[in-house]
Amino acid sequence: MLIGDVARLSGVSARMLRHYESLGLVRPTGRTDGGYREYSDEDIRRIFHIESLRSLGLSLREVGRALDDPGFTPSGLVDDLIRRTRERIASETELLARLRRIGAAEPARWEDVLQIVALLQALGSKNAGTRQRAALSSVEKVPGAVEVLVDAVLNETDPSVAGALRWALAQGGDGTPSLLAEGLGSPTAEVRKRAVRSLVEIPGSEATALLRGALASPDSVVRRYAALELGARGVAEAIPTLIDMIAEETLDVDAADVLSELANDPASADRIANGLVDRLARSTGESSARRRLTQALADIPGATTSHALAELSQDEDRAVALTAAYILGIRGAR
Repeated sequence: MLIGDVARLSGVSARMLRHYESLGLVRPTGRTDGGYREYSDEDIRRIFHIESLRSLGLSLREVGRALDDPGFTPSGLVDDLIRRTRERIASETELLARLRRIGAAEPARWEDVLQIVALLQALGSKNAGTRQRAALSSVEKVPGAVEVLVDAVLNETDPSVAGALRWALAQGGDGTPSLLAEGLGSPTAEVRKRAVRSLVEIPGSEATALLRGALASPDSVVRRYAALELGARGVAEAIPTLIDMIAEETLDVDAADVLSELANDPASADRIANGLVDRLARSTGESSARRRLTQALADIPGATTSHALAELSQDEDRAVALTAAYILGIRGAR
């Protein structure tokens, strides 16, 4: 079969067939009397084999090895193809995400597009200093950069860069809290933690409302960060979680400080005292937890607290009893 017929039937151009021949991939078995290339059935089968391998993403050099090298293993080839395909998918996915972030920023001018692209490139740098400088300068220089910054803060591992990104987000931007709230539902624990840590630094009622909802999160880390911030904002709904933190010895000093601030409100003081007493009753056998809960009563004013301390001064747990008696003595001196 002549080269033109092979090209028509195989879909491989005559020019490409000649290229294959120059590389030694496939050579026509014979020549006609007129000197034209003549391909046998075996030659044509080899051409289709070459095209099949190329469709898998192999280079022509790799195709040649696969066809002619006896030591070439198909398993190694497949593993390499899998690796390269994954890299290509990751690259394309990153590009898609970048384009979506640019679109979400709704740039009005080409200058805005270029600024957002530059910000994305800087935030994607391997150099932490470059990322930090980009975050700090983004507020004034890049309009509509909130989506980009949110995505960056949810994926940033360097503490200093993350702090700069949180600061930038706290400077304002419509929709920032709701965008961060999406991170609270991430299947990745670290992303959830970054989301709530960013959310607590944003003032306003929208962020407060989202933090209230975070108190019901199944993620204890999210609940704790939300409770600390809500308590600092005077939200009494955080009290149960703060008390649990003291009992569980997780950021317990911070939780006790926040409770003492909340206790400046008389209604909250009684609620805190009753909550601590209830948790003490449920912590039977947990000596260290009961001692911490008793210590937390020290900064809670009111008759409810005094009554609870008087009872605890007679507690069977000597450490708890001594702690309660000591606190009562100090309160009496005041």
